[in-house]
Amino acid sequence: MEEALQTKISRLSVRAGGVSSSPARGSNRRGEKVIEKILVLCAAIFILAIFLITIFIFAKGLPLITKIGIGDFLFNTQWSPTKGIFGIGSMFIGSVLITLGALIWTVPLGLSTAILMAEIAPPKIGTILGNLVNLLAGIPSVVYGFIGLIVVVPFIRNNLGGNGMSLLAGAIILGIMILPTLINISRDSILAVPHEYKEGSLALGATHFQTISKVIVPAAKSGIITAIVLGMGRAIGETMAVVMVTGNSPIIPGSILEPVRTMTSNIVLEMGYASGDHQTALFATGMVLFVFIVVLNLSINLFAKGGQRSGSN
Repeated sequence: MEEALQTKISRLSVRAGGVSSSPARGSNRRGEKVIEKILVLCAAIFILAIFLITIFIFAKGLPLITKIGIGDFLFNTQWSPTKGIFGIGSMFIGSVLITLGALIWTVPLGLSTAILMAEIAPPKIGTILGNLVNLLAGIPSVVYGFIGLIVVVPFIRNNLGGNGMSLLAGAIILGIMILPTLINISRDSILAVPHEYKEGSLALGATHFQTISKVIVPAAKSGIITAIVLGMGRAIGETMAVVMVTGNSPIIPGSILEPVRTMTSNIVLEMGYASGDHQTALFATGMVLFVFIVVLNLSINLFAKGGQRSGSN
């Protein structure tokens, strides 16, 4: 009798506990549904904003490209809006050259710094370097432009020739600006490599340097290439600092000491007074930049998927 009575009491207590907790569970589920709907709404607004921006840029830029032809617009090196000539070939080449010039010296430096922070330096030193890199990323671009005008441009003018405002000055300033992106993403990719890779390499008799160069860096290749592509996108879309140090001449530079004008600089310099076909040509230039950045992002995603498939195999 006592055991049966205890069993009934325990069952009643369990039922009572379930009844008392059911309202709380219901309120939690309602709260989760509300949060889920808010998140879905935010994502929808984000997608809608991108869609509207795309429509706006293409609606403004396509009429001129349709009028003069995509080949004439992209490959003609003469830009003379007063004569109705709209060719961004020299500015497209200038954007590519200044971006490549920045990557030539920042990729080795950024990758070396990332390896130092992740694999060689003590943890405290690595943390200090990481904070300094983050501080470098937070400096406004106009400040980099001032530094270029005060330090880089006079140095080039006094030691290498020319007036100082040149492709070289733009590549130096852009390289400094994209270093944080290269360093941070490369460092995170190196730190994400499983420790078993390093331990196995050292156990087989490889030195620390051999392990870094032959095991860790190849394993982090996908993230390093992503950092390079993102840095390239940042460089080709930069405006203010480039306007201040490159001279802004719409010509194809014959050397790194000659001035150059990028596509973003052209938009900033002329949008304030442009009208008619001139304004439409500037929107078309923005459309070319937009397509270029989209292609870069798609290439990152495709490369990441390819790396994951090869890793899984």
